Amino acid sequence: MVSKMNFFHSFRNEILKSIEKLAKEGKLPESLALDKITTEPPRDTTHGDISTNAAMILSKPAHMNPRELGELIAKELETLPYVTEVSVAGPGFINLRLTPDFWYKELETILKEKEEYGSSSIGLGERINLEYVSTNPTGPMHAGHGRVAVVADVLANLLEKVGYRVLREFYVNDAGGQAEKLAQSTYLRYKEALGHEIGQIPEGYYPGDYLKEVGQALAARDGDKWLSLPESEWLEPLREFSINAMMTMIRKDLALLGINHEVFTSETELHRMGAVEAAIQTLKERGLIYEGILDPPKGKVIENWKPRKQMLFRSSEFGDDTDRPLQKADGSWAYFAGDIAYHYDKFRRGYPNMINVWGADHVGTVKRITSAVKAITEGQGHLDVILCQIVNFMEGGKPIKMSKRAGTFIEIKEVIDKVGRDALRFMMITRKSDAHLDFDFKKVLEQTRDNPVFYIQYAHARCHSVMRMAEEVFPKWNETSAEVYAGLNDPDELHLLKLLAAWPRHVEIAATVREPHRLCYALYEIAAQFHMLWNKGKENTLLRFIIADNKELTRARLAMIQGVAAIIASGFQIIGITPVKEMRE
Repeated sequence: MVSKMNFFHSFRNEILKSIEKLAKEGKLPESLALDKITTEPPRDTTHGDISTNAAMILSKPAHMNPRELGELIAKELETLPYVTEVSVAGPGFINLRLTPDFWYKELETILKEKEEYGSSSIGLGERINLEYVSTNPTGPMHAGHGRVAVVADVLANLLEKVGYRVLREFYVNDAGGQAEKLAQSTYLRYKEALGHEIGQIPEGYYPGDYLKEVGQALAARDGDKWLSLPESEWLEPLREFSINAMMTMIRKDLALLGINHEVFTSETELHRMGAVEAAIQTLKERGLIYEGILDPPKGKVIENWKPRKQMLFRSSEFGDDTDRPLQKADGSWAYFAGDIAYHYDKFRRGYPNMINVWGADHVGTVKRITSAVKAITEGQGHLDVILCQIVNFMEGGKPIKMSKRAGTFIEIKEVIDKVGRDALRFMMITRKSDAHLDFDFKKVLEQTRDNPVFYIQYAHARCHSVMRMAEEVFPKWNETSAEVYAGLNDPDELHLLKLLAAWPRHVEIAATVREPHRLCYALYEIAAQFHMLWNKGKENTLLRFIIADNKELTRARLAMIQGVAAIIASGFQIIGITPVKEMRE
């Protein structure tokens, strides 16, 4: 009965068996639809440990009153192992209360599986292409990119934890006007490196000091080779040189965050391969491209706007608000056309399931690209887009200044240097990705319960501190059997065991709804309950973790502490940070 995975699944299966039994006995109709039956914790924990909506879901097709049906199902569930009480509440919720032995068995599983506890197979080995950080490579990563990078990287770990096969991909936006501006900005720094006066950086160019290094490297490699040549001859080679230099910087920044992409796909390379023309031709053959005139954007005044015939994609047929142009006025491909080709390329590489994690400034692109994926894959591909809102960086509640080296933004390296990679990764997922995040350097470095990363790390370190002290009092204390756990009968100890046992459910839900921040809440709740028990032991010697004259109770409590440390380590493994075993008070 005790599951190595999510025990709520096990009880749901038992509930379904009970319903099928009642149907065979003629007490319920045959072939009832059972797919919407759920098992979850009741909203009010005083009602029990598991709640199911089975009676409410089945009452209408069974032509029965929900509470009457609930009582019928409840009688069957009373016979299940580890169930001590079954009750029907409200409009027909069936609540189950489990015996302490169930939680002891679950603790035994945690101690056996350690960090692997919470792993699941719900992904069934399905392949997912997860694209993130993808940006115009015009400079080192800024701090705002950090949230997108971390949210997506933790999501990748989370999806793998529950059985998906994830490909981490970076789309290099190295075509178009911004790449040209980078090349022109590099050319100025190249001239500067050769001793020429360049004056003030022109409007629209990239002013950051980081490009001085790129200009110097180009001068060292090529000397004055490009000085006397027209822009038409140096633009493309300098674009390629500067993009490579920027990607080297970005890879280093990603490495500092502990992030490694398996695939880097170049927008320029897709164009060179003819992928854009091929994708557009595919849409044409399906009758999804036409020549038309778009209305001016509603609610916007665009200077020099003139109606003109242009190549349009029937985006509105697939959920978009309007049809979309595929070419610019000069006949070159619009960025959207390249985006279609890129996602078609993912699909053809064997990834019908795609997730893109983008900054919130891309919100206007979501409908058009999801509609394009539906069209180009003929409904076989699916794209989820997760948007990350901006991060407000502060120091003691006040906005902090921009980086002098970067020119217009704070570099991710500066943040890591100040607070460390682990604190940065944790804090970036403490809120739902579509909510704004305040990142206050002062608070992130505080050693208080208001700083969640410290508070949870401190719980893990305290666990190991207690285990080290136990070795002095009871050598080999960790040779514990399930029978010993019966000493864990304090209501607060049982509540902690329940929090630990709920971890696999938190992992599965966070992965299913694509919300890594849920892990932080679960870990914080476990840490808070552990710290509360610690404090109770300071006030009442009978509740201490180590009791010198009661070895069996000590062993039971130390097993519980091992469980806390294992779950925190499991969570930190997904988040991509290192659980510490020692901290100074």
